[in-house]
Order: sequence, then structure tokens, then C-alpha cells
Amino acid sequence: MLKRSLMHGTRTFRVAIRALGRNKMRSFLTALGIIIGVGAVIAMVSIGEGAKRGIEDRFASMGTNLLFVSPGSRNVRGVHSGFGSFQTLKAEDAAAIEELPAVMFVSPAVNARAQVVYSNKNWNTSIQGTGARYPEVRAWDVEFGSYFDESHVRAAAKVCVLGADVKQNLFEDEDPVGQVVRVKRIPFKVLGVMKRRGESGGFGSRDDMIAVPYTTAMRRLQGIDYIQSVDVRAVSAALMPEAQRQIEELLRVRHRIAPGAEDDFQVRNMSEIAETAAESTKIMTILLGSIASISLLVGGIGIMNIMLVSVTERIREIGIRMAVGAREKDILLQFLTEAIVLSLIGGLIGIGFGIGSSRLIKKIQMFSSMNTVVSVESVLLAFFFAAAIGIFFGFYPARKASRLDPIEALRYE
Repeated sequence: MLKRSLMHGTRTFRVAIRALGRNKMRSFLTALGIIIGVGAVIAMVSIGEGAKRGIEDRFASMGTNLLFVSPGSRNVRGVHSGFGSFQTLKAEDAAAIEELPAVMFVSPAVNARAQVVYSNKNWNTSIQGTGARYPEVRAWDVEFGSYFDESHVRAAAKVCVLGADVKQNLFEDEDPVGQVVRVKRIPFKVLGVMKRRGESGGFGSRDDMIAVPYTTAMRRLQGIDYIQSVDVRAVSAALMPEAQRQIEELLRVRHRIAPGAEDDFQVRNMSEIAETAAESTKIMTILLGSIASISLLVGGIGIMNIMLVSVTERIREIGIRMAVGAREKDILLQFLTEAIVLSLIGGLIGIGFGIGSSRLIKKIQMFSSMNTVVSVESVLLAFFFAAAIGIFFGFYPARKASRLDPIEALRYE
């Protein structure tokens, strides 16, 4: 019984291949919709997965016991100015936070953007005003040279440490340590170069920066008397909630915030930020995959259209097969098999097209910072979705063919 079923299935498959081979160009154009759909789904999902992986890697490289203290949202007569509109964070707040039992290291932050000049070269980059403990807080080591110390911070010294991209663009193979660069026409002595960290999951390079003492950034570059945020490393990941609670209580006391009043600061931990970022990339991946899936549906409609045409063209053939003993389910299976074969062939070619497109995206210059990750799950999902499309859109034409009246079919010209 099993052997007979296998023989029957093999014969049906061969007949389907022969039928599709009679109109090779038409079959190819029909499968092309599935090829493009499967390829687009894999490529779009790989972009979203790459962005997600890049964000996860970035957070993992910084550690899980990081907290970020930033100014809160100012509310004036019911109008919220957005986070960062308060200017109440002071360097003294950062120093007080560092004394808390659950806190290990602290680095105040004052950021800007400026043109950096060395000799006849210049480069526009991010200027990050930090504390002396910034390498420990962010788990980011100096490759050669040294980072500035507390004496440089207290004196608001004109010293800096370069990110790897800035070093490459301004100095190339020359040793930058001891050289002088100009930021907003102010000379800064280069103390060292940070280790390369690479791209940030499609969100720009982390190495495109210059670190200076935050006091220097406040007084000489920005002309402000407050800090913009504080990076905090807790003693351990387990003490993150305790560190966050201690920081909030301390700042409420220091800023004289009455019980029940709105905080003028915000404390976020790494896990919250990581979860938010992961959720955002997940939504983006679903959106990209959904948009690409539309082309699969269009391909399925194309299969239905061609199979209906095929039924009309082969009415006499169907009548002859019924006359010599073919049952209704045999005709149904025959046309359904043709639709499924078209979908599966298109799906297999589409998988290759999608994987190739994903790899090509990374090699194109304008997308060089974009990471793509082709997952087995996305490949299987796209392939089985293509098979389901073949079954769904091929069923109606197959059912129509199987319900033809044999006598009327034999009379058909």
C-alpha cells in the first residue's frame, strides 16, 4: 500500500514537472514573484536581526551594571520641555554619587560636536567630556598612551584622548601621543588612543570621538556650569536596583525636591535601555518582514492566475484523463502539485537570492556600517510560507479542474 502511494506520488510529480516544462518562460515568470518575495523577506529580516545583534553586542561590551543619570523634563504651566531641559545636574552631584555604597565608579559627561584640526587635516567628530574614571565605567581600555587623571580634571587641562577613527583620519600611521590638535581653535595635547570598538549596530562608529576632561568641556568648549549626564558603574549587576534607589534618594535630597513632587532628574539602568532597544529592533524586524511578505502574496496571486489559465488550456486533457479512469482527487492532486512545485522552486531560488542580497548589502559602501544576520529561522519561515502560498492559491484552480464534467470537457475545443 505504501509502495503504491509512493509510486503514485512520484508519477504525479513527474507529470507536474512535464506540464510546467511545456511553458518554461511562463513558469519562470510565475515563480519570479515567489523568488522576489522569499528573497525580500530574508533580506529585510536579516537587516533587522543585524541591528538587534549589534545593539546587544554594544550593551554586552559595556557590561550589565551601568546606570545613567540625566536631567529630567521641565514642566512649565503644563508644557513639558522634554528630557534634558533641566540644568540642575552639577559636578558635585556626581562626586556625591561616587560616595554611595552600591556605586563603584562615576564619570560625569558633557558632550559637544566640533571640527578637530591637525596640521593640514581636519575631522568633524563628537567631543565627549568625561571623568578620569571613564575607561573603568565603560569598560573601554586605552590602546596606547594613557587616559587623563584627576589632576587634569581639576585643572580643566587642555588634554585629550582620541578614538581610533579620529586617530586614523588625522594621523594615519603617525604616532599621535604628544602631538597637539585644535578643537574650536583651542590646542589640546594628545595623551593616548582608545582601543577600537567598531560599529554600533548600524548607529555609527563608537570610535569617532575625542575624550576630554568634562571640566574642560564645560568651561572652554561649552561655557556652562552644569553637567549633562552622569555615567555610573554599580558594584555588581545584583546591586543595580539598590544603586538606583540610593542615587534617586541622594539627588532628591541634594536638589531639595519635596515629597510627592516631580524629580528633576532621571535614572535609567542598562537592562531597561537594552530591553527598550531590543523591543524597538524587534518591532522594526517585524515591520520589515511584513512589508516584504506583501510581495509573497502578490506572487501567490500570480500562481493562482496562471493555474486558472492552465486549467482553461487543458480542459480537453482533463476530460481524457477522467474518461480513462482518473478520479476527482487525482485531478485535484495533479494541479495542486504543480502549484506547490512552482512555489517550492521559487522558494529555493529565493533563499539563495535573499542570502546573497544580505551579504551584498554589507559590501555596498553606503551601507558599510549596517550589519546583516541571516538566521535559520528566517530562512525556514520564508520557505514554509512560500509552500503555504502555493497550497492556498493553488487549491482553487485545482478544485475547479477536478470538478469539470468529463463529457463537457471532451467536447471542449
